[in-house]
Amino acid sequence: MTSLQDQLDEITANTRHLVQPERLAVGEKAVEELFATGIENNILPVGAQAPEFALKDSSGKLVRSRDLLALGPLIIKFFRGRWCPYCVTELETWRDLYGQLREHGALMVAIGPQIERQSDFMANQHGLPFPVLSDPGNTVAEKFGLVYTIPEYHRDYYLSILVNIPFVNGDKSWRLPLPATYVIAKDGKVIYAEAHADFRVRPEPEEALGAACDMHHR
Repeated sequence: MTSLQDQLDEITANTRHLVQPERLAVGEKAVEELFATGIENNILPVGAQAPEFALKDSSGKLVRSRDLLALGPLIIKFFRGRWCPYCVTELETWRDLYGQLREHGALMVAIGPQIERQSDFMANQHGLPFPVLSDPGNTVAEKFGLVYTIPEYHRDYYLSILVNIPFVNGDKSWRLPLPATYVIAKDGKVIYAEAHADFRVRPEPEEALGAACDMHHR
């Protein structure tokens, strides 16, 4: 089975074939600047108490973290949006592991700033079996220390490839979460936390799955 990162590297390679180098350089600069802020070191760490949340899923139903944690350890996958091929590929990998995750008594949600309608499109298009939750204004992502603002010079690039983030997210802030993977134990403690300033890098789902399953069998 191809690792998730291999699949993501393939997206990157294809993008390099399709997009002019000077346009790619804009994204590279944005990633470097974001990394330089030290944002990765300031995310909610392992051992911290995870903030509680109540967010709506793609059908408008309120989903509470407290209710989920009452049932088992919770994997939270923060993603940027359905427009991001890296996020979609990662969520599809989780989709394929979902049966295994449930067998081990763990639960999962995906959280992104996009409006419910966008989440509904995404969940249907990619057959996602777990709740896709809307986090308006990135309020929950902010509590996990994941939020940044897309610099102005990078916004034009997104608009030029028809990615209208204010439209998708229903606000004009141009803020996104770092793609991040969290595992929360039943007592609300963070037992796995990983986020990357470089959106092209994601942890292998098996790592988080391992943490969640170990926790459940203790």
